[in-house]
Amino acid sequence: MGCLFNFCKKRTKRQQSFSHHGEDLSGKTSIKKYTYKEIVRSTDNFSPSNKIGEGGFGSVYKGKLRNGTIVAVKVLSTESKQGAKEFQNELMSISDISHDNLVKLYGYCVDRDQRILVYNYHENNSLAKTLLGSGRSNIQFNWRTRVKICHGIARGLAYLHHSVVPHIVHRDIKASNILLDNDLTPKISDFGLAKLLPPYATHISTRVAGTLGYLAPEYAIRGQVTRKSDVYSFGVLLLEIVSGRSNTNTILPYEDQILLEKFPEITNGVLLLQTWIYYEQGGLEKIVDSSLGDDLDLAEACRFLKIGLLCTQDVTRKRPDMSKVVAMLSGELDVDLEKISKPAMISDFMDLKIRSMRKGNDIATSSNFLSSIMAHSSPMLSNETTQASMSFTEASDRE
Repeated sequence: MGCLFNFCKKRTKRQQSFSHHGEDLSGKTSIKKYTYKEIVRSTDNFSPSNKIGEGGFGSVYKGKLRNGTIVAVKVLSTESKQGAKEFQNELMSISDISHDNLVKLYGYCVDRDQRILVYNYHENNSLAKTLLGSGRSNIQFNWRTRVKICHGIARGLAYLHHSVVPHIVHRDIKASNILLDNDLTPKISDFGLAKLLPPYATHISTRVAGTLGYLAPEYAIRGQVTRKSDVYSFGVLLLEIVSGRSNTNTILPYEDQILLEKFPEITNGVLLLQTWIYYEQGGLEKIVDSSLGDDLDLAEACRFLKIGLLCTQDVTRKRPDMSKVVAMLSGELDVDLEKISKPAMISDFMDLKIRSMRKGNDIATSSNFLSSIMAHSSPMLSNETTQASMSFTEASDRE
C-alpha cells in the first residue's frame, strides 16, 4: 500500500509542478532534456525533407542525434493551447513507463514557446498508412503478421489499463496511432489525449476528444471516459486489421451498397455494422480480408472478429477488459462461451452534437439501423436481424 501511495504521489507532484511552471522537469523524470540547438541540428533545421507527419497539434520530423540514433521529433504547435496541453499529457503519462508495445520517449525540449518530444523512430510508419492506406506498401501483412500485431496492441493496452498505477486511458486508439518497428512489432503512440485514472475511480469527466469511427458512443455523449472507452476503440481496430479496411471505408461490394443507399449517416461505422449483420447470419468469413494467402486460419480470423464485436457492445459493462481480451486472443478463454449483443455506433457528427446538448429523457435515440434496414429488400439481410437495433440510451439503462 505504501508503494502504491508513493507512486501516485510522485505522479501527482510531477503533474502539479509542470502545470504551474511548465519549464523544467529535471529531477522529476528520468528522460533526457535536449537543448533546442540539439533538436535543430538533429532535424537539419526542421528540413521539409525530414518531415514525416503532421497532426492537429504539430509536426513530426525524422532526426539523427549526435550518437547516431535515429529519432522521431514531435514539435507541438506554438499557436495552439491544446498543443501545450498535449505536451503535458504525453510527459505525464509515458515518461515513467516502458513496454515492448509502447513507443519509447527518449526526451523532451522546452525552449521559450517551443515544446518538443523526442521518440524512437519507426521506419514502417503506421497501420493506417501501410495496411489501411490507399497508397501501395511493400509490407506483406499475412495472417501471422496480423495476429502478432493484434496481440501486441492488446498487451500494450492491457499494460496501460491494469499494470500502470494510476491506470492510463489512452483515448485515441486508432490505426494511425499504431506504429510498426523493423520486425512489425506494434507500438501504441500519441499519448496527447491520455488521462490518468486514479485508483478506485470508475470514470473521469472530461471534454470529448478522439476520432469518429473509433469513439465510444457513451463517452461521446456524456463525456465520461473509462477504460472501456479504449476497449471499444480496440474492438474497431481489431475488425480493421482482420478485414484490411477502415471502419469508415464506404467502398463496399454491390450486395452491401444498400447500407449506404438507405442509411448514408452510418459512414462512421460501416465496417462495424456490416460485421454485426454477417455475424447474425453466421457469415463472418465474408468480412475477412480476401487478399490473405495460404497462412490464413479462417477459424482464428472469425474468432478475432467476434472479439471485436464483444469489445464494441452497446452496453458498456458487457465489454471485456483488456486482460480478458488478451486471454481470448490467445485462446486461453473460449470466445464462443460469451454472448455477443449489438454494437454501439455514432451515426454522424451532427447527431452527436444534438444529442449531447439534450438532457434527461430528451436525449433522442439514433436510427434503429438494423431493424429499419429490414424494411428494404436486400440479399445480405436475414430475418434474424429484425430484432436488432442501434440506439443510445441514458446511463442508467446502459451500465
